[in-house]
Amino acid sequence: MSAAAPTPGLVAGLCFDIEARDGAARAGRITTAHGVVHTPAFMPVGTAATVKAMTSEALVRTGTEMVLANAYHLMLRPSVERIAALGGLHRFMNWRGPLLTDSGGFQVMSLAPLRQLSEHGVTFRSHIDGATYELTPERSVEIQVELGVDVAMVLDECTPFPASEEQAAESMKLSLRWAERARAAWCGEQGRGLFGIVQGSVYRDLRSACAAALGALEFDGYAIGGLAVGEGPIAMRAIVAHTAALLPAGRPRYLMGVGRPEDIIAAVREGVDLFDCVLPTRSGRTGQAFTGCGTLNIRNARHATDLRPLDESCTCPACAGYSRAYLHHLFQAKEMLGAMLLTWHNIHYYQDLLRGLREAIAEGRTNACVEAMEAALAAGDQAQ
Repeated sequence: MSAAAPTPGLVAGLCFDIEARDGAARAGRITTAHGVVHTPAFMPVGTAATVKAMTSEALVRTGTEMVLANAYHLMLRPSVERIAALGGLHRFMNWRGPLLTDSGGFQVMSLAPLRQLSEHGVTFRSHIDGATYELTPERSVEIQVELGVDVAMVLDECTPFPASEEQAAESMKLSLRWAERARAAWCGEQGRGLFGIVQGSVYRDLRSACAAALGALEFDGYAIGGLAVGEGPIAMRAIVAHTAALLPAGRPRYLMGVGRPEDIIAAVREGVDLFDCVLPTRSGRTGQAFTGCGTLNIRNARHATDLRPLDESCTCPACAGYSRAYLHHLFQAKEMLGAMLLTWHNIHYYQDLLRGLREAIAEGRTNACVEAMEAALAAGDQAQ
């Protein structure tokens, strides 16, 4: 299908324009208080107000338009009050583009031994110094407003896996009640928005019920949460396809925490617009490089005398100026430059991947593009 005329999203805080559709896939623009995000888009993760091993200037050079930070971690250190007093999160971390903050819902699950969950909210014991913090749906919104972010997320309970259908239903209903309270507490302004989060584990009926209830609350965007927590890629992709089709067509759709290239490609074809994951940065620090032919482990001895770049088609600084042999040496010598260069390369790769998908959607060749990308990734590291 060819590019369609822009369709403005009727949202109070954010403007979402769908500029092209190809099947379920769509390409568009989210206009925020700090600039435009071209979708589908990948957000590097800057949990503690920094994308590890990257400067803000380097991120811009990769094509990154939006960064994710974590309100829970910033609440603990250095504190929301300090960041607000220093001019807000954008100024604090020297990032001029759009920012999204996760509310702490994942920590509700991952820090189970350090928290107490109730209808009111969550009480955490800090993993840093043992101090006690209370996080409610209303306080979570307040924190993100104080930080000055462009997109805030509701506080939810990220349902652990495995969970029975009864457990998943109880968790999802609690998240819905919290979402209602967060929506009531949100006083958005132009260029800023609040996203609801669809939970329900791997149960389609629960996902359907949650999506319908959140849709009635008219959030500025909708996230698919509670995936990539152990359910496996087949179940995950099935739930993404099922849920994405239920979300309001005129609002951005965000798949939280899912970052394998093949999973992103599949989700774009189902109509997902935003992604985040620690995978490109974490992999960069451990010697894993993403390429069009799969993941390459630069620590392998076969790269020790290889003068080729990581990826012949890549224009990032790691590929433009350094050989595999040199990068192999940096990791063997435990030099920090190795992690910096591979992280830069990985984020550049992800931004190129999403750029290619945007172009394919606009030109009506999404299926062919996805099939070509999937075939290349299936070739794997040994093909290089």
